[in-house]
Amino acid sequence: MTAAATTRAHLHPGYTTAARPMRVVKVQQLTDEIKHFRFAPVDDAPRALTPYQPGSHLIVSAGEHRNAYSLVDDGMFPDTYGISVLRRGAGGGSDWLHDNLTEGTTVEVEGPRSMFGPVLNQRGALLVAGGIGVTPVLSHARALAREGLRADIVYSYRPGAAAHLDDLRALAGQPNITLHEVSGIDETTELLRDRFRSQPLGTHAYACGPGPMLEAYTELAAEAGWPSARVHLERFTAPEQDPGEPFTVTLASSGATIVVPSGVSLLQRLLDNGVEVSNLCRQGVCGECRIPVRSGTIEHRDLVLTDEEKSLGDAMLCCVSRGQNIEVDL
Repeated sequence: MTAAATTRAHLHPGYTTAARPMRVVKVQQLTDEIKHFRFAPVDDAPRALTPYQPGSHLIVSAGEHRNAYSLVDDGMFPDTYGISVLRRGAGGGSDWLHDNLTEGTTVEVEGPRSMFGPVLNQRGALLVAGGIGVTPVLSHARALAREGLRADIVYSYRPGAAAHLDDLRALAGQPNITLHEVSGIDETTELLRDRFRSQPLGTHAYACGPGPMLEAYTELAAEAGWPSARVHLERFTAPEQDPGEPFTVTLASSGATIVVPSGVSLLQRLLDNGVEVSNLCRQGVCGECRIPVRSGTIEHRDLVLTDEEKSLGDAMLCCVSRGQNIEVDL
């Protein structure tokens, strides 16, 4: 066996995305409800970390929860990872981070992972952020500024609740970067309508924020004649789903049949039966629990798969989607 065959692809210990401990090196209060956390390797030796695409996220173990948080930097040659977290007040992982992380604290992280990356041949981007949705938008904006590409940024926020506003304003001082600040539903809608109509050819649009803003964003893009392939978004949460009808699933590997009752997810029933499936949000917005499907009729309920992917009928997000006579390739 040659020496090359026995050499690992990445010798540097920093180049990993597996679960591992990292140390909190900075905690900064951005607004009354948003804190910025920065993580570094547990030892003090300077090291490069795994680079990532703009719009990527980090999975952080927060007490009993594992939550995904968008990284805010451009992803090129990082030596720390930065996330900004909104306290949601529901006793979940975000509240735990606010209450427990201080400088020097060690937490387990996983990633970076990319679910909201840029189109590589784009000539520029329209970037739309609502509230805490500014975090992946800032990452995209920083990467575009680094590459000298055009970015037209719309930031909609409540007065006094704007995170990273100074960072965006600083970026807007660079060539090809513009920033539009707005508050209120009507004002945001009118600004988006104008910005969609003003973009040159070759532009892709990216948005992250609350559900109503994203609905307006997609409707206005269609109104302006934008093809869906140029309109991208990332959601934090999904709307409430009805319980759905009971259905059965067959495991191709064993022939075993699993009954999925109304109001229970296929994901939960797979886990109950000892079938390990990677999962995270359990709302159909992160894509972590995508599983291959051999046959059957799928009732897609997720907000991740494209219309083209859904039409193929060979995959489903088992945390929310349902169906009839499904056979899964697990």
